[in-house]
Amino acid sequence: MPQYIAFLRGMNLGNRRIKMDELRRHFEALKFAGVETFIASGNVLFSSKTGDSRKLAASIESHLAQVLGYSVDTFVRTRGELAAVAKFQPFASGELSNSGNTIHVGFWNDPPSRAQRDALVACRTDVDELCVEGREFYWLCRIKTNESKVWTSPQMKAVRLPSCTMRNMTTIRKMVTLFPSS
Repeated sequence: MPQYIAFLRGMNLGNRRIKMDELRRHFEALKFAGVETFIASGNVLFSSKTGDSRKLAASIESHLAQVLGYSVDTFVRTRGELAAVAKFQPFASGELSNSGNTIHVGFWNDPPSRAQRDALVACRTDVDELCVEGREFYWLCRIKTNESKVWTSPQMKAVRLPSCTMRNMTTIRKMVTLFPSS
């Protein structure tokens, strides 16, 4: 049975608090198998007979909106897609090995337009590098991420990116190891 990970946007922020056992039950109500959550930020691993990740995302979004009372943007990837994200090397190896740098991965449901992709990458700064590959973008930050101004810059706001959610690359790599080998 195909294995997936659902990345839920904005979980356990502000008024969107949910216990992971409750979130797991909501996924089990959708008849998914092997449901597991990973850290309390809206990462859900599961298996489904459905082979269409877009249909899965729509089904999850609809169900969560109904049971939680608010919309939850959902980004679904297969086990293989997540493994490819974890292996992708978007930046120079020296950047990747520098312990002061952090890499985040952003997930979209669809690839951005060429204009959006080019505009996003053009938002780079002395401390921030950006790379787009398919339905993901990668952000290398050379300072503490909460000190970066790249996401609040007028240039970035003008890009008008589609809805997304981001995770630390370390989290992504750990999640890949949670899937049983198939």
